[in-house]
Amino acid sequence: MTSPRILPADHPDVPALTAAGWRVVQESWAAQAEATDEARRRWEEAAAVVKELGAFRPLTVDDVPAALALDAATAGDYPGGPATAHAPMTAESARPTDVRHAFGLFAADGALTALTYLDVEGPVAEVDFTVVRADLRGHGLGTALKAASMLALAFPASPDAGPSPAVTVFRTGGAAENAAILRTVERLGFVVDERWLTLAAPIGDPG
Repeated sequence: MTSPRILPADHPDVPALTAAGWRVVQESWAAQAEATDEARRRWEEAAAVVKELGAFRPLTVDDVPAALALDAATAGDYPGGPATAHAPMTAESARPTDVRHAFGLFAADGALTALTYLDVEGPVAEVDFTVVRADLRGHGLGTALKAASMLALAFPASPDAGPSPAVTVFRTGGAAENAAILRTVERLGFVVDERWLTLAAPIGDPG
């Protein structure tokens, strides 16, 4: 069976493939936000409800079991296809490091209710994924958590509290059908700068 092809929406091969019977089965996007003063105000506004939603803090190695449990419980909740598939974390990939930062929201009983992981290279942070416990969705936890994590990396409370250098650019992405994440990135000031298509081979193509 021929594997799907994932191409930029404006790739020159797209017209020829669709003419040959390849079908667009998913649309996805990538977006960027810069850590400007205006963005800071926007993120602070979005993160202001964090205290009402739970206790926000960076994850540590002690939180890895809880992070793995939440990741496993929500593994089937990601919309989209191959371009936006979420690979389940391992004990190694769940471990926060100097270049892989993780943040979480914790309920009053100490339960981890939402988490986000970001991979940092120099001044650029790529949001790996953000997830909220299924029974708590629809209350703004994901948006507040993402905003608070961006503030922590771009505008740390002290020089020792964040990465060096501080993050100045954030990137993220997702499936076009995921309306929730699109609302979040719009509120946080991300600008979509890439659009991607996942194309499936013609039916009956043996590969």
